[in-house]
This record gives sequence, C-alpha cells and structure tokens, in this order.
Amino acid sequence: MSNRGGYSGRFAPSPTGPLHAGSLVAALAGWLDARAHAGQWLVRIEDVDTPRCIPGASQTILAQLAACGLEPDAPVVYQSQRSAFYGQALDALIAAGLAYPCACTRQDIALALAASGTPRQRTGELVYPGTCRGGLHGRPARAWRLLTAESEQIMPVVQVMSGVQAIESIASALQTTSPVVAWHDRRLGPQSQDVGREVGDFVLRRADGLWAYQLAVVVDDAAQGVTHVVRGKDLADNTARQIVLQRALGLPQPLYLHTPLVLGSNGEKLSKQNDAQALDVSNPLTVLREAGAVLGITVRADTPGDWLALAVKQWRLQLMHTQPA
Repeated sequence: MSNRGGYSGRFAPSPTGPLHAGSLVAALAGWLDARAHAGQWLVRIEDVDTPRCIPGASQTILAQLAACGLEPDAPVVYQSQRSAFYGQALDALIAAGLAYPCACTRQDIALALAASGTPRQRTGELVYPGTCRGGLHGRPARAWRLLTAESEQIMPVVQVMSGVQAIESIASALQTTSPVVAWHDRRLGPQSQDVGREVGDFVLRRADGLWAYQLAVVVDDAAQGVTHVVRGKDLADNTARQIVLQRALGLPQPLYLHTPLVLGSNGEKLSKQNDAQALDVSNPLTVLREAGAVLGITVRADTPGDWLALAVKQWRLQLMHTQPA
C-alpha cells in the first residue's frame, strides 16, 4: 500500500459501541498528524474480540467519523477477516522457538506468584512467571505465549507486501536477558519498560482461540505500512510489547505519539466501560472544537472543513517539533 509523503497513520477502534468524546480525540489527533505530514490516514476496525463486538457498531463509527470530516484515504480493514495472517505470524514465532503453548489459568498464575512471594506489579494484570516455558507436563494447552527473555531467540524475517505475509527465512540468533525496551514518544518523551520482568511472556493466542490484541495490531500495522501510531495515552503501556513483537518478526517499528485522555466526572478515563455517552455528531463543529481543546487546538472557524484546515496548521506548529529527527 503506497503512502503519501512517506507517512501512514491509522485510527483503530474496536466496535464495542459508538465513538465517544475520548475516542474522537484520538481519531482527530491521528488525522491532524497525517495531514500535517502530507500523509495518509487509515481506519482499521479491530474486531478480533468478537464476544465484545456489537452488531452495527462499525458502521456507526464510520458514519460518526464521516460526519466530522474524518474519512480514511483507503478502504477500511477489518481484523476479523485477517486471521490467516495472524496464524502465519504465530507459526513463524513457533518455528523460531519464540512462542510456546501454555496450560495456565489466571488462578494458576496467581497461585504461582503468591507461592514465589512475587508482588503484583501491574494494575489489573498478573506478570506471567514462565510456568510453562519448560513444557506442559501432560496438561492441555490453553493459549500461546511469546518467550520474552532469558532464552536464545532466533528471529525470522517476515516481509509484508500488499498485505500478504511471506515468511522468507531465519535471519539470526540473538541472546537476550530480560530485555529493557526503550523508545521515544513524540509527546511523552523517552520511555522504557522491562517486558520480561514487568509483563512476562504475554499471550499471542488466547485460551478461547481468539487472537490477542498485541499480535494482531503488530501484524496489521506492518501490512498497512503504518509509519506513525497516534493513539490515547492509556495504550502507551502496550508499546514495549509491540516493539518486542516487531523485532521478533523482523517488522519495522513505527513512531509513537500518545494523546491526552478525556476524563469522566469521576476522574477516570472516559470509556465505554465507564458509561461514556455516544458521541452526538449532529453539530460536528462543536464536537471538533471540544476534541481539539483537549489537544491544545484553539482555532476558530464557522464550518467543520475550515476548522479542520486551520487545526492542521496549528498542529504542525505546536507538535511537529517534537518528532525525532
């Protein structure tokens, strides 16, 4: 897929309901960044978690974006139609010795951590202790995990051409011990995470057979030629895991920018789980102004089109200097 100006960005909502004020902020930021770079802006519907998807939500989201003047520059991609490509990526990791089956339940993991005296380090998540690294010992496999540390890693090269994954060869062997992943966020600055210690071997395919978010997003960003990821700050914690996967699969690493969050009346992130109201786009200029204010955009205009044009100019002035050379 070609991209104008060498830049390709994307907005990737999950169709678990209509857009709300917080998701419009992320969509607008990505659109502005793409236009400021004279690049392309894509939309990808991340519907691999089918039990959470609501029928008709994808169409509602696309209509809300269009009402605000935010239309993608290429056909919309649906993750639910791309299972074969995720399977190819997992097969490559398995062949390289970088993925292994896991029989553990959440209770198993919690008990193992408690027995070792390891404190919970991540809010709402358990750091996987590597129980099944040495084999299942007769237990049935439930999920597949990525081997993140303290192992000899053989990295396959996976080429992405026109959206087709073609596994070419085994490229090299790499010895790693508890890798600390460092990257630069265009808004937040230098970031780092010790994935092995803070996350552990994370899931690639879930116990229910569905593909994990981390694998799907990495495969699709590469297939779509995404060079810049602009998304909400709540997703910043995913970045290190995605970089580990990009390296393991021989895929390019995009630049990242994580935007401010819209907070609800209780001070928590506005979300569908936090009773966020569906975005009312009957007056698109109003919702664009409100979303822009969260991003520091303060332009004035009488039509959505004029507002977006002026907002691109202000975005370029206030944020382009934060992009690494």
